[in-house]
Amino acid sequence: MHTKIKIVYWKGEKFWLGKILEHPEIMSQGETIEELEENLKDAYKLMLMDDVPSDYQLKEISV
Repeated sequence: MHTKIKIVYWKGEKFWLGKILEHPEIMSQGETIEELEENLKDAYKLMLMDDVPSDYQLKEISV
């Protein structure tokens, strides 16, 4: 399952900075745009799984 997210990003003094538009509380940085994207993906996954126990199960369903 793939989810598309929109990010807004800009070049700071040392790093690329960005946040997820749908979740502006999720913000990260990276030395490159690629690193920034990976950091934002990781932060998004952490936010989604915050209250989920480590022994969770995953299943795709149709809606």
